[in-house]
Amino acid sequence: MLRHRQMMTDRMRTNWKTEEKKMSMSKNIARLAVTAGLTAALSFGGVMAPVTMAFAEGTPKVAESGSVTIKEDIYKDTTFKGIKIFSAKVTQDQKDDGTWDSTVEKTLSDIDWASGPVKSAVTTAFNNDDPKPDGLPTGKDAESAQAWAQFIKTHGNEVVGNNVKAGSVLDKIAAAVEKANILEGNDGWLNADNTGSFDNLATGYWLFVTKSVGKDANAEKGNTDTFSSPIFAVVGGSAENLTPKKQVPTVTKAVKDDKEGSSFGDNVFTNPNMAADSRMDQFIDYQLTGTVAGNIDTYSTYRYTFTDNLPKSMTPSLGADGKTPVVKVKIGNTEVKTGYTAKYDSDTLTVDFLNLKNCTAEGGTPISLNGNSKVTVEYQAKLDSSKVCNTDGSLKSEFSSLLGTAQTNTVKLTYSNNPHGEGEGTTVDHPAYDYTYGIDVTKVGSDEDEAGKPKKLEGVEFTLQEKDDTNNFIKADGTKTKDSEQAKLKTDASGKINVVGLDEGTYVLTEVKPAPGYNNSHSAGITFTITRGTLPADDTTVVNPGCTLATGTDENLVKVAQTNTEAADGKVHLTVTDQKGTGLPLTGLNGVTFTWIAGGAVLCIGVAHLIRSRKQAEESEQE
Repeated sequence: MLRHRQMMTDRMRTNWKTEEKKMSMSKNIARLAVTAGLTAALSFGGVMAPVTMAFAEGTPKVAESGSVTIKEDIYKDTTFKGIKIFSAKVTQDQKDDGTWDSTVEKTLSDIDWASGPVKSAVTTAFNNDDPKPDGLPTGKDAESAQAWAQFIKTHGNEVVGNNVKAGSVLDKIAAAVEKANILEGNDGWLNADNTGSFDNLATGYWLFVTKSVGKDANAEKGNTDTFSSPIFAVVGGSAENLTPKKQVPTVTKAVKDDKEGSSFGDNVFTNPNMAADSRMDQFIDYQLTGTVAGNIDTYSTYRYTFTDNLPKSMTPSLGADGKTPVVKVKIGNTEVKTGYTAKYDSDTLTVDFLNLKNCTAEGGTPISLNGNSKVTVEYQAKLDSSKVCNTDGSLKSEFSSLLGTAQTNTVKLTYSNNPHGEGEGTTVDHPAYDYTYGIDVTKVGSDEDEAGKPKKLEGVEFTLQEKDDTNNFIKADGTKTKDSEQAKLKTDASGKINVVGLDEGTYVLTEVKPAPGYNNSHSAGITFTITRGTLPADDTTVVNPGCTLATGTDENLVKVAQTNTEAADGKVHLTVTDQKGTGLPLTGLNGVTFTWIAGGAVLCIGVAHLIRSRKQAEESEQE
């Protein structure tokens, strides 16, 4: 009895092992089928991410439909559309709870063309190529969906950082399908809903592209969106959550102050130096910096233009022809020698690249570009005395508010934003500011006028120099000359001199001719320093500069107006006093007077005696 029971137990164990082997073989066969299916699909799932082989516990199952979401969090007005290239059965492992196992690659089988128009677009995409790409289906395979799938698979490595490379097989297929005028609808392009989602899509191999971007700059980021690189994906089974590969170009502008050690900023995108001070006709340095589309590899032609608007008070440095702005252009650290044009017209400087990808360095060497490339333009500009000043050095009426007011330069960037179209995007304007200042000097005497106020002195002459530039003299318009006579500053009837267009710095104001009857109290010069005032958050508020007198200055004779006692006019206000001359005492005035009286008396007696003598002589002769 025991032996019979043992025999039954052994037989059951043998049968269980046999069934276990059958089940294991079935699962291995299924997995082999998955692997075989990848022969035509490895590149499909790998356009957006590298292909990986991963087996997990689950049961292979043919999907009935699929969904795709293209995640776009910033540009809410950007829309997407998709079209099926190949119809196919899509198989993927399903977990015990009925959900798809996204860690397992999808496989395609029974591949066929999605529609006649798509087939026509794809199979004719390379008709004009010479030479033809390797492996292009010909002969009996020229219209075979299976052959074309294999052809696409062999070129699946023509992807740069998840971007479909310009001119690659995938790029040309995408461009051909986009340009084929395939209608929207069930057999053509399908549109995502307003969240970028596609639901209940037929299984197969799909192309997804940007349908449109907003015409206005995005409220959050400020720049017009760009079309993403074409997205190829296998639809069916687990949902596809795709991130469009792009990087919207940005631009910034910085200015370099003339102080020692100044720069454009430690990071021109996050912390650009946006403000500088300058004197009249002094050139200062500006820098424009732009980024490019992250999917620039997808573009065969990439238009790129800096448009820089200067204020009417400024002029850029121009070349020998007096028209072309002098610019230095770089891509990365490489100076660009060809591939752009620079123009200046109507206060606008433009640097235009018809195709940024065609730029060359010294000797015609091509300059490589990628999504991290940065393009810089450097140029100089000045506050132009010939534009803003009258012949006497005063400001023209239209520039009366120049001093202490931001002279605002703005740049915007225009860029190609559609790899397969003519669309362009623009950035918002980015500013940089230049400030200049002036001095208002009132010359008075130590005596008072009829109103009991210090008497204003007319005709007093001064010269003005920078402390560290004693070979030059500053004229009323802020420009410099070596001729001190040309630069003499003479007070008017109100005792005033004004100089405009001054930079921060230390100056020496020297009195060279006092008013009649007054001592020259400042022949040794008045040394003072102009400092930048606190810059406002906006660019319309007038800034009054600060001013400090050199140590040892007699502040009874030189006074600086307090910060807020004068209207904000961008000037330093100085009151300079000269001592009135004094008479010397005269002695012996009474003795001198007596001498004149005595002398007059003697003269009178002598004249009388002479007259009487002549009369007596005449009478004697008559007798």
